Amino acid sequence: MHFAAVLLGLLAALLPAAGQAQGREILPDRIVAFGDFGVGGSTQRAFGEAVRRFEARNHADLLVTLGDNDYTENPAAFWTNWQESFGWTQAAGLRIAGVLGNHDVRVDGGRYQFETLGMAGRFYRLRRRNVELFLLDSTRVDRAQTAWLARVLRRSKAPWKVAVVHHPAFTCGSYRSHPAVVRNWVPLFERHGVRLVLSGHDHNYQRFAPRRGVRYVVHGGGGAGAYEPQACPSGYPRRLRAWKEHGFLYLVARANRLDGWTVTTTGRRTDHFTFSAGG
Repeated sequence: MHFAAVLLGLLAALLPAAGQAQGREILPDRIVAFGDFGVGGSTQRAFGEAVRRFEARNHADLLVTLGDNDYTENPAAFWTNWQESFGWTQAAGLRIAGVLGNHDVRVDGGRYQFETLGMAGRFYRLRRRNVELFLLDSTRVDRAQTAWLARVLRRSKAPWKVAVVHHPAFTCGSYRSHPAVVRNWVPLFERHGVRLVLSGHDHNYQRFAPRRGVRYVVHGGGGAGAYEPQACPSGYPRRLRAWKEHGFLYLVARANRLDGWTVTTTGRRTDHFTFSAGG
């Protein structure tokens, strides 16, 4: 009897801790993402303030940039513009993760941005609770990067695999598909269970229907001049949404469900998409 009582007491003491550990494991990952924002001046400051206001009401853990982080092509100006528009992220506890765009690599291959944007290199991965991000350099789709991507995607056990690039695999605005991304990386996304691919470059918002299990979302509305969406060529996945809009993406990834919203600079949510781990 005494032994049974002691055992029950131990179980009672351990169960709350186990429940708390389980609760920590299933906390969602909340991500803000945007591209083509690095214009500097009052426009970038206003955009950063819009993101700050939204994040103050809608918690985020991670801020992801989709490239063209600096149109000034001036490292000192880039750092000043970032501090003036997104310096608040440190106090808010947001981790930063960026990728390079075509404007970023014109000076020093974009390396001057690595420290500010939390970049381990021109391509790298970042594992969160439910999401593993594969942050790629689409300005130089070379063999070394493609081999690395194949290896890390194959090994990943994350509930959600999300690829982040600047140049879209599919887009119909001022640009079209990036041939090297489609040729080298799209087959890897499809083969290794990538569920979502985020990109910028086209200064608008576009969302496509799944293609072999992969969803493609473009959002280059971070502050540079917006582009009108155009009709898509045949052979593209079906485009579900498209409009010219300044703003950003807000993603919430739980263990079995991912939700995404587009948010304008006024804080209005204009699109919502969701999909489950099995669908």
